Amino acid sequence: MKEIGIYVHIPFCKSKCLYCDFNSFAKKDECIEPYIKSLIKEIEEYAKVNKDILVKTIYIGGGTPSYIKEKYIKEIINTIKQNFEIIKDAEITIEVNPGTVNKRKMECYYKSGINRLSIGLQSSNDKLLKLIGRVHKFEDFLETVRIAQAVGFTNINADCMIGLPTQNIYDIEETLNVLINLRLTHISVYSLIIEPNTPIEKKINSGELKLPDEEIERYMYWFAKRKLEENGYLHYEISNFAKPLFRSKHNLDCWNQKEYKGFGISASSYENGVRYTNIEKIDTYIQNIENGDIKANSIIEEKQDKEAMMKEYMLLGLRKITGVDINEFIKKFAISPLYKFNKKITKLLREGLIEVNEHSIRLSKKGLDLANIVWEEFV
Repeated sequence: MKEIGIYVHIPFCKSKCLYCDFNSFAKKDECIEPYIKSLIKEIEEYAKVNKDILVKTIYIGGGTPSYIKEKYIKEIINTIKQNFEIIKDAEITIEVNPGTVNKRKMECYYKSGINRLSIGLQSSNDKLLKLIGRVHKFEDFLETVRIAQAVGFTNINADCMIGLPTQNIYDIEETLNVLINLRLTHISVYSLIIEPNTPIEKKINSGELKLPDEEIERYMYWFAKRKLEENGYLHYEISNFAKPLFRSKHNLDCWNQKEYKGFGISASSYENGVRYTNIEKIDTYIQNIENGDIKANSIIEEKQDKEAMMKEYMLLGLRKITGVDINEFIKKFAISPLYKFNKKITKLLREGLIEVNEHSIRLSKKGLDLANIVWEEFV
């Protein structure tokens, strides 16, 4: 049987954050019910023509999946269970935003088989949250964790951000102290990325907001890394830290170039060396499914040959702190990456951006700061 991960995109939000460029919508609640019906139809139709599928992980992201009624999440999970074989210890994650979830929703998630939560905190500083357009307060996050733990969730991630306007190292320390004291199993630390045409870009360009210097942001990153590692979190990917045995299985499979299928608008898939993405327009997506033309919703982005697959394997592998496993590369492609990418690896070694030993190729300390330069070598 072919093993895959499943991603489900829920594009609805209570409000759009100022930095967000994901395909998500606020104030489109009238689309929720027809969208979920179409999403379920897409899952069922895919299952009809893909019989020998074993699902390893399920990830429900967005948008804000916890914004919609819990009955819809239950329907989605049940549809997947009814149409696919799922491994016994499958990791099933849902993204949750504080202020959009209550005990009833949490109990429904838990009873449906969801066993991992990813909560969008970003900062414990209410002023910073307001500055970036978050609709919740820190107290809402604490209440969300309290409810989740009371219901029975033991695998909980929290997202936090560095490089925010007016943010300083004391804000980072305060946020991390809270997360560590809550004994969360996973913590993600992301740098704020200013995407084109977002409200926050306009505020920065106008001078209304100012970002910390790049040097200060890197200091924030290394402070967070040291703090989390000192408290028993394993740094296993550029932005991700986990307690032992609690690394994100879904994301790790993606970074290991495993196959996955995405359902819903803008959802990406990777199967048989082909990368494809669903269309962005929600009305068109729904209409195509209602008309029985589900294939019209998919756009092929790339049909990989062996060369492209090897480059991507390197790029994805160098996101992981352990780097690219040389023996695994040889097993998959029947050639050593040291031979295949000799010139690139020699160049990166000379620049001090990677480290190489008999087992792996991985980012150096300098490479962690300049990861984009390393990845560009394999694009």
